[in-house]
Amino acid sequence: MAALQTPWYDRTVEALQLNGKGERTQQAYARAVRLLIEFHGKEPDQISEDELKAYFLHRKNVTGWAPNTLRISYCGIKFFYQHVVKRDWHTLNILKAQSERRLPCVLTRQEIDRIFKKVTTFHNFAFLSTIYSCGLRLQEGLFLQIADIDARRKLIHVHRGKGAKDRYVPLPDATVKLLRRYWVTHRNPKLIFPALGRGHKLGPSSKTPMAIDSVQGAFRSAKFKAGISKRRVSVHTLRHSYATHLLEAGVNIRTIQRYLGHSQLETTMVYLHLTRKGQEDAYQIINGVMKGFGHGLH
Repeated sequence: MAALQTPWYDRTVEALQLNGKGERTQQAYARAVRLLIEFHGKEPDQISEDELKAYFLHRKNVTGWAPNTLRISYCGIKFFYQHVVKRDWHTLNILKAQSERRLPCVLTRQEIDRIFKKVTTFHNFAFLSTIYSCGLRLQEGLFLQIADIDARRKLIHVHRGKGAKDRYVPLPDATVKLLRRYWVTHRNPKLIFPALGRGHKLGPSSKTPMAIDSVQGAFRSAKFKAGISKRRVSVHTLRHSYATHLLEAGVNIRTIQRYLGHSQLETTMVYLHLTRKGQEDAYQIINGVMKGFGHGLH
């Protein structure tokens, strides 16, 4: 948000906080406004409605932003101009991004095992294993604290997940053992995945978690070495795979919704499209129903 002058920044943050927006939403909206200001090179209150239209058309037709990226930009800039700059523009009321209905990619257990075997450092292996086995978002895993682990009840307390919602997720026995083994390597009094620093000497005293870029880079490298050629495979794919594997194992979809922290069941229902279990059962049933069909004429 460096491109926003301090008064604009302060007023924007205040409005977002009063509106109950979470920290990640604040960051996304701030970035949307910063990109607009950088594009036109002028103060936001000096940008005209026609210039705003030109910006969005450029992002859609020239830059080629995806619908989800456009949606975030629309929401951030609309909020800014309606609640901070106080503009009553018609353009702000007609902004709408095309709905994007792409199914997420998922990995099989065998593919995940192949990737994890190619992870070369213990801290990345421990982190990625925790993300998968507990169905966590990347940021949720990075900011896990020792106090969040309830080993006796076998639960992780996820604080302020997406939408600022808390939830509990099951903690597998194997993950408890792995986290204990990993903690012994750094003994940080608060963080489970602290930034280790050069030579891994900062672990015990670090106040910040591991860098997100290093984790993502480690995953990409391991995926490449494992020969995984599926498209759109990232750290977040582990969460999609977790949900799909639970569904295939017979876990109720409402329970999966709670573990993932989804507000709407519809969001979780996408995993029904990714599992073969129900499809295989349906194929057997259809085969039985249609047995002998088509043999009436010779």
